[in-house]
Amino acid sequence: MIEVFVSSKQLEAEDIYVFRLERSNGEALPSFSAGAHIDVHLPNGIIRQYSLCNHSDETHCYEIGVLKDPASRGGSLAMHQLINEGDRLLISEPRNHFPLVHGAQRSLLFAGGIGVTPILCMAERLSHSSADFEMHYCTRSENRTAFVERIQSSSFKNKVHFHFDDGAAVQKLEAEKLLANPVPGTHIYVCGPGGFMEHILSTAKAKEWPQDQVHREYFAAAPIDHSADDSFEIKLSSTGQVFEVPADKSVIDVLEDNDIDVQFSCETGVCGTCVTRILEGEPDHRDSFFTEAEREKNDKFTPCCSRAKTRQLVLDI
Repeated sequence: MIEVFVSSKQLEAEDIYVFRLERSNGEALPSFSAGAHIDVHLPNGIIRQYSLCNHSDETHCYEIGVLKDPASRGGSLAMHQLINEGDRLLISEPRNHFPLVHGAQRSLLFAGGIGVTPILCMAERLSHSSADFEMHYCTRSENRTAFVERIQSSSFKNKVHFHFDDGAAVQKLEAEKLLANPVPGTHIYVCGPGGFMEHILSTAKAKEWPQDQVHREYFAAAPIDHSADDSFEIKLSSTGQVFEVPADKSVIDVLEDNDIDVQFSCETGVCGTCVTRILEGEPDHRDSFFTEAEREKNDKFTPCCSRAKTRQLVLDI
């Protein structure tokens, strides 16, 4: 855990604040790569993940952009209403589940709303290394678009295309045209709201882009239908202990009830913090973290939200 203080809190666009975090002693923070995120421990006990949006060469500070979500479960509201300049926070070291593929011939970056935070960091890294890329940034309206001045004053401004929902038809995103033909060596990166991501990902799939050329990071999980949930067992390989997981509890709940420590954060299957190996049994994946190919292996799952298709799962715990 790293203690930082909020050296700046700036309103970047409607309902979007950008927070700059620094060490109080001025020492450098751990280095990070484009696409990385940190866990932020909030005063109300909630832990939330936020992508780092400053240049990845910078180690004197971290910057995160936070949208005030009307459907917030407490994270974004706390950041907007409770956190101010000078406040101290605990954060994790950066982790990256959404890295750039080094050596790609070309990169197509798709950002929806606040999903621009990791995408912007990627654009700056690609520009810095003189890589070939194109960025498409979709928002509801211009006044809800963060980092406009930063992008327009950058060396890569001509590579960025803005698309506003309330704008003229001529400037709307044409995903089918952009993704019409899969190109070897071209990689796609997408981050944003669920509907936006589904549009880009389903278009790429329909156009037969290889899965290993398509990269995504979700900020929020889709609602999960629990109406047909049933109980199942988990077995810990290290001790042989067997626990029943009732229909109304998660695996994480049961492990915590039995004083078994497993790291977790988002509790919705987005961040990957709790990923656990499975030695026997078949999981019922409910996460937004794994790709289809990773799910098919059935060797890992997210115990915060996923369940079991078999009576028992043997966990590498």
